[in-house]
Amino acid sequence: MRNLQPLPEHDVDQMLSGPVYQAYSYSYPHKTTYRHFESPVSLDNIWRQEKLDSLFLYVHIPFCEMRCGFCNLFTFVRPENELIDIYLDGLERQITALKPVISSAAFARYAIGGGTPTYLSTAQLERLFNLTDSLKFKENLPVAIEGSPATISEEKVRLLEERRVTRVSMGVQSFTQAEITTLARRQNSSQVLNAIDVIRRHSGADLNLDLIYGIAGQTVESWLFSLKQALTVQPEELYLYPLYVRDKTGLGKVKDQHRKTTDLPDLDSVALYRAGRDFLLAQGYRQISMRMFRREDLADRAMPTYSCQEDGMLGLGAGARSYTQELHYSSEYAVGRSGVKGIIDHYVEQPTGYFTHAHYGVMLDHNEQKRRYLIQSLLIAEGLSLKNYSNRFGSDCMEDFVQLQRLVDKGLAVNEGTRVVLSEAGLERADSIGPWLASPAMIQRMGEYQLR
Repeated sequence: MRNLQPLPEHDVDQMLSGPVYQAYSYSYPHKTTYRHFESPVSLDNIWRQEKLDSLFLYVHIPFCEMRCGFCNLFTFVRPENELIDIYLDGLERQITALKPVISSAAFARYAIGGGTPTYLSTAQLERLFNLTDSLKFKENLPVAIEGSPATISEEKVRLLEERRVTRVSMGVQSFTQAEITTLARRQNSSQVLNAIDVIRRHSGADLNLDLIYGIAGQTVESWLFSLKQALTVQPEELYLYPLYVRDKTGLGKVKDQHRKTTDLPDLDSVALYRAGRDFLLAQGYRQISMRMFRREDLADRAMPTYSCQEDGMLGLGAGARSYTQELHYSSEYAVGRSGVKGIIDHYVEQPTGYFTHAHYGVMLDHNEQKRRYLIQSLLIAEGLSLKNYSNRFGSDCMEDFVQLQRLVDKGLAVNEGTRVVLSEAGLERADSIGPWLASPAMIQRMGEYQLR
């Protein structure tokens, strides 16, 4: 996050004069708005009020073989094998505690993230799948898992295929070794391609590759080289991430100590974004959001209905967030090694009863629920359905948020009558429009947060 400051709600010019890349806005409110509750909140009472027929299940595995220089995820590097087993014990207690709470729930999505879930051994991965087998999943359930080139093996991929994993996501970031070195990441292109070959030979899962632009020294030519290398393996999806150099990360420490420049100015990053977007569109990919591109022939694949604006998410594990309409909750968050380890240790020490309540999170009043719906909808390519918003909240979104008309007036959005969608210029500014739409109260909470 780049020194996010409250902006006058209607001052689109001030927003446009600021940084293009301010913060990821895939979830609202941001996790740095979470705080300890004065009293634990009963999850039975919260989930009883929810629509439970189409939920997202997310399991967080906070372990990795290394921490990349840009990474601010909740993860612990090279844990003792015993800690992983103890962590899975804690996960089992959490599931046991929540089964009565969500006994009638049906899950339409299942994702295992981290961290690096494939850091686990094959036996540990199998135990993880066994732990969630007792939950109710819909037919043709999309199951996604994140991995890294160094942790992919034939044995693990065969297990993922047996467990009907439908999507494997892997961070590659770049196919240029100098850029990989700048990102403080230990990998080489042959290792990446070997891992992809194992996935393709032993699994029918869709492949997603993550790539990063905005790295110091990166050019349009080197960026397009990485994209062309990625397309040689025909990934079903690609995510193009702008580089953020954040506090407490390896690159953040380098930048703070003025040792060297690790990222590019906004204008250079925007040029890279445009070059990557145009290249993928020309190669038969559809843009789903600022970051996400999916092969055109797969964009409308049938799967159980799920809407991030309408349906909740149940998070399991330390670092996992859960979303209901009025409550977002999780464990605490940290980036530093000692902070992360302390939170994991706290998680694995808790008895079953602890997991029946939320202890840390943020409550969303009616206005914040409206704002979340707006942000979650507007920042994807298909945009905001005015009718769905009205049906949900009983009011006119254009009247509730006059900022929408400001975006339209500036050519950043188009009001199609039934929908408001970001224009090409608006979509590339998603990481400044999202923060601009955050409420002053949530921006203040974010500014007061002390990162560990």
